[in-house]
Amino acid sequence: MSRLRAADENIAVIRAQLSLIPAASVIAGSLICLMPIVAQAPLLPPFALMIFLAWRFLRPEIWPIWAGLPFGLFDDLLSGNPIGSGMLLWTAILLALDFAENRAMWRDYWIDWLVATGALTSYIIGTMVLNALTGGGWIFWPLLPQIAATILLFPLALRLCARLDRRRLML
Repeated sequence: MSRLRAADENIAVIRAQLSLIPAASVIAGSLICLMPIVAQAPLLPPFALMIFLAWRFLRPEIWPIWAGLPFGLFDDLLSGNPIGSGMLLWTAILLALDFAENRAMWRDYWIDWLVATGALTSYIIGTMVLNALTGGGWIFWPLLPQIAATILLFPLALRLCARLDRRRLML
């Protein structure tokens, strides 16, 4: 009887580890914005959302539809965006991805990259609009380098999540 209980406890620990690696990687992506980089315009891509979307494309079953709420809130608290903007935009992106996935006939790498480009660009523009509504500036042109960096770095985020997933499944 004690061996069965120990085996059940080991399985519970392994399941917890399997679910913590994706969440920890998204949280680590949010922590990147704490690096001391001085710039006159936004330059860093939204790493947390990039990692979140990469996990969503690799393992669609890993995030429930409401997962954008806590991760968006954590990202808002660290990035300085108005509280609730990340929660709103991350959840809207997840709903749009879920809707598009149910309608799509097939998927491949290029379509995922195109969809991620649209989602990440709409997030960056959406945060600019929400910042403007709360008293921030409304200038689109300085966002272009950030959008370009986001689009170009998304495949690296996808590769990082694939490696983490491979390591996670080896546990």
